[in-house]
Amino acid sequence: MLSRTAQIRLVSSHPEVYDPCDDSFALVDALLADRANLVEHCPSICMEVGCGSGYVITSLALMLGKDSSGCHFIATDINPHAVGVTRKTMEAHGCHAELVTTDIASGLETRLAGSVDVMVVNPPYVPTPEYEVGQFGIASAWAGGENGRSVIDKILPVADKLLSDKGWLYLVTLTANNPSEICLQMRKKGYASRIVLQRSTEEESLHIIKFWRDLDTQLEVIECTALNRTEHGVLLNSLLSKVPRLPFWSNGNWSSH
Repeated sequence: MLSRTAQIRLVSSHPEVYDPCDDSFALVDALLADRANLVEHCPSICMEVGCGSGYVITSLALMLGKDSSGCHFIATDINPHAVGVTRKTMEAHGCHAELVTTDIASGLETRLAGSVDVMVVNPPYVPTPEYEVGQFGIASAWAGGENGRSVIDKILPVADKLLSDKGWLYLVTLTANNPSEICLQMRKKGYASRIVLQRSTEEESLHIIKFWRDLDTQLEVIECTALNRTEHGVLLNSLLSKVPRLPFWSNGNWSSH
């Protein structure tokens, strides 16, 4: 029977590339738990942002298997060593993906706008000093800045732009990242969410959150936006009504209208 996840012995490595660890395994386990839905989803484009060793994108390709024959896989990483390692990992498993060395999805946003059906992200989520964020090499895999949110907060609007109407986002978060606030932030953009998997290790508590565009949530956002505009309009009119009508300068003379 073919394996539905990448085999560790076939995962390539490099000193400057993050090896599969607890967060990688948690994300793949979450995808496995949702596999039946993923297969039924029939994605046309699957994308991983921050592919590292290639363990996750390879596992996703394997678990979709023959059901993904028409699916195009894309993986990006800011670390060129990671892109090379991912290529070797995928080749070792008989899989293929378009691999791009870039920051999140820079250079791909116009082409992929509104077309990604499944996006998986294991972002740099560890709280670190801001100056460590975006450094070259392996540090870029974990340095998340203040509250571990610096990179996550850059990824979310990109995901919103790239995801299709039926697009799903699977995101790894840490308790320190304030997952509930992330969900609220995405809800304001019209996304529903649920925790697919929660896992605690000796060092951290992980949450794998799935986001998807939800019509009811979108309608709620539209209604709230309209209500806020109405309330702001009423408040503005109320304030203006209390301002005396002052004369204004016209043709060098004061006149009152």
